[in-house]
Amino acid sequence: MSATQTQTTTTKLVSEHDSTYVPRGRVTTPLNFFKDPEDGSKPHNYVEPQEGIPQRNFGMTTADVELNDARGRESDFNLDKDAFELFQNVKSEMTYDDWADDEKVKSTFYPEVVQFLLDNVPGSHKVTLFDHTIRRSNPDAPRAPVTRVHVDQTARSTEWRVKLHDPEQADELLKGRYRIINVWRPLNGPVQASPLTFASAETVDDNDLVPVEHRYPHRTGETAGVRYQPSQKFYYWSGMQNDERLFLKCFDSQEGVGQRVPHSAFVDHRTPEGAKGRESIEVRALVYG
Repeated sequence: MSATQTQTTTTKLVSEHDSTYVPRGRVTTPLNFFKDPEDGSKPHNYVEPQEGIPQRNFGMTTADVELNDARGRESDFNLDKDAFELFQNVKSEMTYDDWADDEKVKSTFYPEVVQFLLDNVPGSHKVTLFDHTIRRSNPDAPRAPVTRVHVDQTARSTEWRVKLHDPEQADELLKGRYRIINVWRPLNGPVQASPLTFASAETVDDNDLVPVEHRYPHRTGETAGVRYQPSQKFYYWSGMQNDERLFLKCFDSQEGVGQRVPHSAFVDHRTPEGAKGRESIEVRALVYG
């Protein structure tokens, strides 16, 4: 081995053992997929666990999946084809400390998200944000990254959301194109641990999506579990930064386009010891037009 090769190998080994190392490139990792209830009953999940009742009646099965890195290929993907889209160099007035203030999130970040959607979703004319979730990779966090491949909404639950959040205009809005798009970004990038993976919609068959009742105390929504197929093509965006945004489309009423993107957090075996835990926010939006 030449001196140059030895130096390169040593540098790589040092990098991967450095707590600031950011894993990049193609990786194969286990992902958790939907497994049908053994008794054949309709799948359901309780948002708030009920005493003496299992939180969900369906199981999981694990498959080793190759994930392709979208870094450097950002322009290859779009909402209509893949049901996800990647954006860079996005400005925000939010600072790290602001994320602990829920009112600051709504008063400052929400308007940024609305304008960003209107500027970047062709044909959109109205945006209604209906909630957000901050996830942190630590044991004390109220919400942790979800390590199960899923879709947040279905056709039925999207229509329910329109009627719930825009009741006065719902009948008219449902006549046009309507979508649910999640806007995802890290709070403490670059992301090293628990990154997000997402499957291109054009590689996921509708038959592999299973409606799951999402039971709240006072209403029922619907999400979708995802059965694994080798033909599904998954990506992740290595080392996402705070000024980057990921659109994840959960449903689109227009036919002939990518309608939904299965996604999940995953454990990357290349994450170095001592790496900071991932912190992120996803804002959920009804996008009309």
